[in-house]
Amino acid sequence: MKRQILKMLREAGEGYVSGTYLCDILGVSRQAVWKNIVQLKEYGYEIESVSRKGYRLVARPDILFGPEIESYLQPNGFCRKVECYDSIDSTNLRAKQLAEAGEAEGTLVVADRQTAGRGRRGRGWLAESGVGIWMTLILRPGLEPVQLSGITLIAALAVNRAIRDICGVESQIKWPNDIVLEGKKLCGILTEVSSEMNYVHYAVTGIGINVNTEQFPAEVQDRATSLYLETGRRMDRAAIIGRFAVLYGDYYQQYCKEGNLTAFVEEYNQMLINRDRQVTIYHGMVEDADPSQIETGIARGINAEGALLVEMDGVYKPIVSGEVSVRGTYGYV
Repeated sequence: MKRQILKMLREAGEGYVSGTYLCDILGVSRQAVWKNIVQLKEYGYEIESVSRKGYRLVARPDILFGPEIESYLQPNGFCRKVECYDSIDSTNLRAKQLAEAGEAEGTLVVADRQTAGRGRRGRGWLAESGVGIWMTLILRPGLEPVQLSGITLIAALAVNRAIRDICGVESQIKWPNDIVLEGKKLCGILTEVSSEMNYVHYAVTGIGINVNTEQFPAEVQDRATSLYLETGRRMDRAAIIGRFAVLYGDYYQQYCKEGNLTAFVEEYNQMLINRDRQVTIYHGMVEDADPSQIETGIARGINAEGALLVEMDGVYKPIVSGEVSVRGTYGYV
């Protein structure tokens, strides 16, 4: 009920929503509506009540609250359930626990803070309270394991579009799935899979977005940023999450139906910051790369399998995600 109340109050803008209307739409008593309004006020929502006018949402707290995130979702959409935590070790770990227990596809796990977040190749990921988005989506794709790399690329598409739509900034994608802004990393995406040779039990796609972070440790300041640092504005985390969930549901269902990225190649390449730039290919860890295993070329975009096509001496070579690291010749992008 809180989800529906918040949605109607938010959509009313500066106007009021009558108690009678809420009762009729929700099919509950005035007392039930009032009880939920009181509970929302306890969470920090400032809701004005005026006799013969109804209720008006005056201000919202800067928190991640499950019913509010759900209020941005489509009633019959792919993602309909949100598990929200003040603090958790890892949203990916929790999502895997839920998936093992039979949780439905499309469930989204969100945390205000992570104590054991990690990124690609086990690297730690700073996940402090009150400033970022740390979330994981449970998936049960009817795909072959070899097709699963695509679900991470479409997650990048959905995140990037959500950031552009909600925040009005021209963020871009660094192949395969980092989101960057002004040449620095804004978001990381990590997909983990439980599968057999020809069967996928489930997958979980974890996403960490630096939203309102005001500063980073000195060791990452040259390559990490946040929406706040680049715009000077605090962004609505719940709105970003909700928009992502809706977009990703549409992308994911189409991808599972078609089994490849053909329908997404053009949109992805338009957002690809590496496109038509010289890149360096490291076969292995960048820090420990063998000079004989380093190549350079011009990135031309992705193909239907999600490989990055790099032009080398007039020949397009597909670079497969997971095998290599790609960097700009003179920096991170």
